Amino acid sequence: MLSPPWNGSALRTGSRVPAVRDRDYLMDRHGVVFKVIGDSHPGSHYLGYVKYHPDDKGDRWLFGQTYRQNSVVSKSFGILADRPECYIYSETLGCVITGIPRDDVAVHYSCRYALAAIHEEPGAVADNQTGQDLLAITQWIAANGAEGLLGVTGSFLVGCFNERSDIDLVCYGPEGYQVAADLFQQTDLIRPYDGGDLTRLYLRRAKYLEGSSFDALIKQECRKLQGLTVGSGAHINCEPLRSDHDKTFARIASKEIGEISLLAKITDHAEGLTTPAVYGIRVKNILSSTIDEPGSFARSITHMRSYLGAYTGAFRSGDTVHLSGKLVHTQDGERSGFGIELTPWTVSNSYVANLAG
Repeated sequence: MLSPPWNGSALRTGSRVPAVRDRDYLMDRHGVVFKVIGDSHPGSHYLGYVKYHPDDKGDRWLFGQTYRQNSVVSKSFGILADRPECYIYSETLGCVITGIPRDDVAVHYSCRYALAAIHEEPGAVADNQTGQDLLAITQWIAANGAEGLLGVTGSFLVGCFNERSDIDLVCYGPEGYQVAADLFQQTDLIRPYDGGDLTRLYLRRAKYLEGSSFDALIKQECRKLQGLTVGSGAHINCEPLRSDHDKTFARIASKEIGEISLLAKITDHAEGLTTPAVYGIRVKNILSSTIDEPGSFARSITHMRSYLGAYTGAFRSGDTVHLSGKLVHTQDGERSGFGIELTPWTVSNSYVANLAG
C-alpha cells in the first residue's frame, strides 16, 4: 500500500525509526488504522482502538478507497468482531480492551515525525484551508527551535483530512507543554474560545460530557490547550503527553471491583496535566455503586486515573468533581491502593468526570 510521504516510520532524512508513542497511529495488514492509547503495552500487542477502517459509508479517502472514521472507542469491539486476536486483557487497566498484534503492524504513523515532515514537504496540506493554518503553526514551531516537542495526530497524521477537519496536536513532557502553552498565546495564529464561540465549544463537548452545566463545563474546558485557528476558524487542541522516558504506568496492575459514582475533592493535580492523567482525590459522598456497602471503600480511595484525554488538565486542587467510573485496586510495585478509573473501553456506561457546584 502506498501512503503520503510523511506516513512511514521514518523521514527520508535517514532518521532512526521512532518508538511507538501514545496517540500515534498504526495500520495493520488489513488496512485498519488503530489509534494507540498509552505507552505501556504487553509484548504481544499495542493497545489502542480502531480510528479509521475501510467502509463504503465513510467520508474519508485513503489508499484509493473509502474509509470511515470512528470516534467511539468501545465500537472497536464490534468493528473487530471477526478479529478475536485484537481482543486482549490489559493488566494495567484491569479489563479486556482492543489492540493491534505487533506482528500485524504494516505502517507506523508517528505524530512527532509527521509534523516535521509536513513542515518540510506540505504536499496537499497546503491546498487545504485548515492545512494552511497548520503550516503557519509548524513555521512558528521551527522558528522557536521546538521541533520534536510537538506532533500532530488525527486526520492530518494519516493524510485523510478534509474541509471539516480539526487540528489535533500533541506535546511531549514538561518542555513540550511549555512550548504548547506559548503557542496558544500567539493570537495571530490561535484565538481563544470567547463570547458566542463558547456555545460552540459547549455543544462540541456536551455530547461527551453529559450531566455538566454550561458554566461548569466551560470552566474546565477553558483550562485546556484549545482554541480556534485565526485563518479558517477550525477547532485546534493540544493534548499533553508524558515524556518519552516516563515510567509512571510501567509497573501498574489493576483489578476491577465494580462501578461507582461519587463526589470527590481534588487534592493533587500535579499528575493530571498530562495523559494519562492521575489526580489525588478525597471522597466526599458516594452516590451509587454496583458494589455492596461501597461506603467501606470511601476512605481508601485516593486517586482518579483517566485514559480519556477530555479530563487531562481539566481539574485543579480544591475542585469538587462528580466522578462515575470503575472502582479498581491498583498495584504499583510495593505500593497498592484503591482508585477510580475512567477508561474509554466501557460498553455499558460512559465514564465521566465533571466539575460540581
